[in-house]
Amino acid sequence: MRKMLAAVSRVLSGAAQKPVRQPRAGLEFLEFLSSAGSSCLGLPECWDYSHPLKTRDASRVLVASRNFANDATFEIKKCDLHRLEEGPPVTTVLTREDGLKYYRMMQTVRRMELKADQLYKQKIIRGFCHLCDGQEACCVGLEAGINPTDHLITAYRAHGFTFTRGLSVREILAELTGRKGGCAKGKGGSMHMYAKNFYGGNGIVGAQVPLGAGIALACKYNGKDEVCLTLYGDGAANQGQIFEAYNMAALWKLPCIFICENNRYGMGTSVERAAASTDYYKRGDFIPGLRVDGMDILCVREATRFAAAYCRSGKGPILMELQTYRYHGHSMSDPGVSYRTREEIQEVRSKSDPIMLLKDRMVNSNLASVEELKEIDVEVRKEIEDAAQFATADPEPPLEELGYHIYSSDPPFEVRGANQWIKFKSVS
Repeated sequence: MRKMLAAVSRVLSGAAQKPVRQPRAGLEFLEFLSSAGSSCLGLPECWDYSHPLKTRDASRVLVASRNFANDATFEIKKCDLHRLEEGPPVTTVLTREDGLKYYRMMQTVRRMELKADQLYKQKIIRGFCHLCDGQEACCVGLEAGINPTDHLITAYRAHGFTFTRGLSVREILAELTGRKGGCAKGKGGSMHMYAKNFYGGNGIVGAQVPLGAGIALACKYNGKDEVCLTLYGDGAANQGQIFEAYNMAALWKLPCIFICENNRYGMGTSVERAAASTDYYKRGDFIPGLRVDGMDILCVREATRFAAAYCRSGKGPILMELQTYRYHGHSMSDPGVSYRTREEIQEVRSKSDPIMLLKDRMVNSNLASVEELKEIDVEVRKEIEDAAQFATADPEPPLEELGYHIYSSDPPFEVRGANQWIKFKSVS
């Protein structure tokens, strides 16, 4: 590699040589290698730089040869606080390793949701389907701020959380297409996916919030140093059961982080038309709260760490409002442009996209190169395509398994079907 770079330097600096335009870093440099020829650079004749695979290999060599920074410090937006004297820090350190991990995870969620959109329009995915593209900083940032042993429960926009809690894209897409290889054996669909310490995916608006308080009660009862993240949307924020859960969690000092994902629209109704007060982080009244930039993964991560530490200290619940935005409509049946303009969506995409924000930070701070992130994009696309092929080729579960998995560890028993003469066997 050193010989190659030295040869390039000689070619570029030699006065007697034919003038050569100095290429910029990245793909243009690789094009230069291809046009200049390998022999004049002292490189092997057998290395064909015009070949796409060889170009990718050369790109990897260049990335490996660069001296990237191990970490960088960034300023982040200050959170608005309620009943708190101090909030999360306004600066944070991002390591190269974490940055690349976050970028890959967010890009995977984005591409997975776009593939789900495509499969739905092809009528391979049917029924309800709520996509979360645009909100990737929420699911990835929340996961980055807690431990794998902590717990999370959410509403029906759950694909991203299912992935960040540890399930593969293959299992998620197969569940969306109703196949045996899905994470719920093809019987849950878009709104009912589960993983270890992840309790769904719940279809009834707001109903998961009392369940999240119950999970937090179990954490305290069992004496475990664990917290439960209980998520709901701005559309559910006016539900009475949410305030009942607030009250019980505060009385019993439960380690519960109530999280309102405020994407500005509950179905097709803007928050201004639905709520007398849109300060959702103050809705707990007697419960402390903070409002967070939900489009910035570093803001979400630091706020989650702060909230988790607060709960673990025994002070009781805390409330977070994540200000975010969804690019798709409420569900696949909603085009998403009858109650907001295309210009509004495009403005958010161009100024606040969570993936773009992280990418710019990493490149500008020498934590990664554009070429390296493009390589991740290519790998993610391939992973999504492979998962989609599996999700369309895997068989559907047979009818006789309709009653399976009602209980986790019970002996087999019969389940009545649509009428008394139809019986299904239930196996745990």
